[in-house]
Amino acid sequence: MMTGKVEEKGSAEKDDYTQDGTVDLKGRPILRSNTGRWNACSFIVGYEAFERMAFSGISSNLVVYLTKKLHEGTVTSSNNVTNWIGTVYIQIRFVTRSTNAQGMSLLTLAVSVPSLRPPSCGPAIKEEMCNKHASTLQIGIFYFALYIIGVGTGGTKPNISTMGADQFDDFEPKERAQKFSFFNWWMFSIFFGALFAATVLVYVQDNVGWPLGYGLPTLGLAISVLVFLAGAPFYRHKMPSGSPFTRIAQVLVASTRKWKLPIPSDPKELYELSLEQYAESNKFRIDHSASLRFLDKAAVYIDSSSPWMLCPVTQVEETKQMVKMLPILAVTFIPSTMYAQVHTLFIKQGTTLDRSMGPHFDIPPASLIAFVTIFMLVSLVIYDRFFVPTIRRYTKNPRGITLLQRMGVGLVLHIIIMITACLAERRRLSIARENNIYSKFQTVPLTIFILLPQFALMGVADTFVEVAKLEFFYDQAPQGMKSLGTSYCTSSLGIGNFLSSFLLKTVSRITKEHGHKGWILDNLNISHLDYYYAFLAILTFLNFLVFLVVAKFFVYNEEVTFDKGKEAFPANSANHEAMAEG
Repeated sequence: MMTGKVEEKGSAEKDDYTQDGTVDLKGRPILRSNTGRWNACSFIVGYEAFERMAFSGISSNLVVYLTKKLHEGTVTSSNNVTNWIGTVYIQIRFVTRSTNAQGMSLLTLAVSVPSLRPPSCGPAIKEEMCNKHASTLQIGIFYFALYIIGVGTGGTKPNISTMGADQFDDFEPKERAQKFSFFNWWMFSIFFGALFAATVLVYVQDNVGWPLGYGLPTLGLAISVLVFLAGAPFYRHKMPSGSPFTRIAQVLVASTRKWKLPIPSDPKELYELSLEQYAESNKFRIDHSASLRFLDKAAVYIDSSSPWMLCPVTQVEETKQMVKMLPILAVTFIPSTMYAQVHTLFIKQGTTLDRSMGPHFDIPPASLIAFVTIFMLVSLVIYDRFFVPTIRRYTKNPRGITLLQRMGVGLVLHIIIMITACLAERRRLSIARENNIYSKFQTVPLTIFILLPQFALMGVADTFVEVAKLEFFYDQAPQGMKSLGTSYCTSSLGIGNFLSSFLLKTVSRITKEHGHKGWILDNLNISHLDYYYAFLAILTFLNFLVFLVVAKFFVYNEEVTFDKGKEAFPANSANHEAMAEG
């Protein structure tokens, strides 16, 4: 009797270990009950909230600093912001968090130490009219600090979100269901930090001073690191499985080198490792698919042991899954370009309008970004708690609607946003002309809250586009390439910001050369920003048409399940039989 109880207890303990190959910091199997899930994610989400507060504390008001302190023009300041944000998001490698902290500390010094910050004209002269300019050294130190932050922040972004998703075991049905909500609440933490930045930090920067305004984000970043380290005992870790770039390159090279070889009609004749080999290494085997058949040549058997000549089917299918997402990635660049306007031209518009809220308070232009955050948070909760459970009854989809359908709704909202921004700008210019306001130093007698709809709608659009994009690239990436999948998402934002810089500079140049006056000038009161917004609306609409075509032909990864009691095995796990037997 005692032996039976011991065996039963041992079996229960064995069942409590995670089944997705996650381990502790020492590489040992890890108990499900003591680690991961929301207990671990609370630290990761908390880290991201503070980190995003620090990042947004700089990015939200950066265009104002460049305009008022460094006296940069509309196109130059806007492009310097989008180029910096693009650098942040284009990073796909891991960089230590200390790099980020060093950059934040240097930036705080650059706006605090008298010899490093731009000279002041004193309180009697408006900053916009100041003729004193920063020295080359001062500008150099400021941008050097910015780009240190860009490298540090961008290097961790795709890794930290992947780590958060890895805290849920796909082999445990309850945990897998919880993962569906993870990316919603991940974005919630991001925008919660951004909300603090767009209200408190922006106000401090505009009304108290830039030293304290940048010092607080530096403190927030330090807190984020402490929060992250505090959760170390609870984290689950995935064992390194080699560079995904190398594995993809091997398939591309092998298929190219064997391009003359015929592909066997029976996929079973292609080279593949045994189920036991995958089970022993806690890796998933992926069944052959009919898509991108040229890449199957990499698995055509030849007498060679070189991974650059012969690749197993699973490695080929991993490459297929990453390659087939590239068209979806391409159609996310334009939405990212539209979002880039929030930190640049939208705020520039706000600087020209009446910002008074009562007799003694003026709202900082960058604080309008808070409405992006507020509407995103509200719509995210409504979507997650009400829309998904309701629509799920009809679609039978655990997510309510598919990820691409969710993304498509957001793309339609982007078209509406740019049309709204165009109409608001036409109204602003009309009021300026009616009051004979043609100087860039004059305020247009129109409330800044006329811009509220375009900021608010951008927050709602983020609930659909950004969350769906992050979840899509993580979900559809193969098991060993999740970080590369999420880096698709961050790279989309990076390329979108660089594209914004290119479009703004190009349109500004062309309209100056071939028109009566340019569309985007340093003086917005004599510019035609409404024309530019109309151009972006058309561009967004054309991109949406391309998205419809790409989405129609996209094939989601097959969901493979194996019933063992109530256990369910996720997609990409064709080796479940061997793992179950083990």
